Amino acid sequence: GVRSSRQKYANKGLTTLYKHSNISPCFFLLLPSGVCAGQDVLPPGPVDAIAGGNVTFTTQVGTPDYIAMVWNFGSGQHVATASSQGVKVNTKYAGRAQMDSKNGYLTLTSLVSEDSGIYTISIVLSDGTTNDGTIELRVLKPVSDAIIKSNLPEAIEHNSTVVLNCSAKGSFLKFTWTNGTTPIVADGKRLTLAQGTSSMLTITDVFRTDLLGPIYCTAANNLQMNKSPPFNLTVYCEYCTHSAEFCLATPPIQEWTGLYPHRSRSSWLACTAVEEYTCRAQNAKTQRTVTSSGVSFSVISGVKVTGPTDILIAGNSSANISCQATAGTVQTMIWLKDGTALAPSSHRVFSNNQSSLLISPLSREDGGEYTCQLINPVSSGKASYTMVVNYGPEAVKVKIDRDVPEKHDVTLTCLVLSFPPAALTWKFNGTVTGTTTDKYVIKGAADTKSGTYTCEAYNAVTGKTTSENTTVSVKPEVDNGLSDGAIAGIVIAVIVAMCVAIVLCSLTSRSGPG
Repeated sequence: GVRSSRQKYANKGLTTLYKHSNISPCFFLLLPSGVCAGQDVLPPGPVDAIAGGNVTFTTQVGTPDYIAMVWNFGSGQHVATASSQGVKVNTKYAGRAQMDSKNGYLTLTSLVSEDSGIYTISIVLSDGTTNDGTIELRVLKPVSDAIIKSNLPEAIEHNSTVVLNCSAKGSFLKFTWTNGTTPIVADGKRLTLAQGTSSMLTITDVFRTDLLGPIYCTAANNLQMNKSPPFNLTVYCEYCTHSAEFCLATPPIQEWTGLYPHRSRSSWLACTAVEEYTCRAQNAKTQRTVTSSGVSFSVISGVKVTGPTDILIAGNSSANISCQATAGTVQTMIWLKDGTALAPSSHRVFSNNQSSLLISPLSREDGGEYTCQLINPVSSGKASYTMVVNYGPEAVKVKIDRDVPEKHDVTLTCLVLSFPPAALTWKFNGTVTGTTTDKYVIKGAADTKSGTYTCEAYNAVTGKTTSENTTVSVKPEVDNGLSDGAIAGIVIAVIVAMCVAIVLCSLTSRSGPG
């Protein structure tokens, strides 16, 4: 039992201690035979360490009062002994083993696989009793080179059985599998896992979702782990990755305009009327063919958009625009205004089936071309309606400079928003001038033409009149006196006259009496 095993290792320890110490053999004759005290000399094992690394065996005896402590390996291979003469290490472990003489800790360095096994410590206490303990060391190879291999280069959904094998280098390995980041768990039916020196994942009647991946395998022991490179396997499905070989229609199709792989584009037909379509497809991998059930469509024709025929006035009227086709199955309806997609708004509401549009109340921005597009998988059609919304006059403005030089022509411009265009009337100080264009010209502006000018706009359809006033001030010309040139001429003339007078006086004085 455990006691006899401990006693065997203890007796071997005492024998080794006698061989590797200078203690008198008479002492050992005085020790009681088979004495074994203390059951927790060493912690539970095993202890794992990586090849090439180090390991330290610790004890749980504190700093005992001992005569000798001895470490053995296997069936009696001496490792190290501590006694009153110091620590003695077996020459086989020289440079690799160190023993702490206080607590019996043993450190081994540069571990090799041959160091794996059972290690025993025997402690002879000063009272003559012996404590012993054993522990297992497992020297593990580094975990590396995890890799996944498949029994098939590619698989067919619902038909293939895929076997993935994960192998790796290392000791005491355990394997785990993940699909992306999701753990793969065996269900005992379609998915099974077998563990040994490698791991085998078997997937029966494989699904595409089983190997969406990438698939990873992780090999690990208590100290290290290694993850395989990502693994991907193509799984062909019977009907989902096929290409359409040909499609049949009843009555016969007049012309194909295009035929493209499934899931990339639709097949469009150029024909005038068709009742039922079926599609037959073949998978190049499985060589299986399947024919779809019939789908009925009719070609869209006779598309028409209708709207109000009465006069529409912004702010007062509303409009209901509808779109219909005389033949065909409509799957999609699209509305455009002036070529731009039309969306619902606070005053724009579509019916449930998109066949009509209510706009209430109308604004001047609602006028324009409305286009309705009807679409099904085999045809399309469209039609347009132009809606006229009358509005205005709005935002009348008169452009002019406020200060006008006298005797200069002045132009006043009347700006107004209106549909149809408004009739304009110009007034001066309330009196109609007779000008009805958007520009009014004041010829040779004089002080008598200063005053209030009014542009009045009238829309005969909406019945609205709007006007804008502006005040024109004509500046009279100011006489600023002689010009600089005139003044200079007068000065010169005065100087010349003075010079002439001086000359005359001089001549007169010379010709007088003598």
